[in-house]
Amino acid sequence: MQDIKLKITDRNGDTHEIMAPTDMSMNLMEVIRSYELAEEGTIGVCGGMAMCASCQVYVVEGSEKLQEMGDEEDAMLSEAFHVEKNSRLGCQIHITKEIDGLEVVVAPYP
Repeated sequence: MQDIKLKITDRNGDTHEIMAPTDMSMNLMEVIRSYELAEEGTIGVCGGMAMCASCQVYVVEGSEKLQEMGDEEDAMLSEAFHVEKNSRLGCQIHITKEIDGLEVVVAPYP
């Protein structure tokens, strides 16, 4: 088992340095939910299917560590609110050792 360090700024502007497990097949949205860094019912509304953008984050540091955005994620972000150049869907960012040190800000909820 190997945990990685993530830095997540929640919607209130509070920054949290957390450890996330790489051996549980989790994604960033699930980590944010498990640490309760967003109000219940405002993140992962679609269950992580890239269909709602409630888990949108802004990648501040470490974007080069992420896998390329897929077509479904790109399509969802083209319809979402508050999209920036560094927007990604948390449900599409898998927790792997390669993203150790990733820093994100949780986007506002529509």
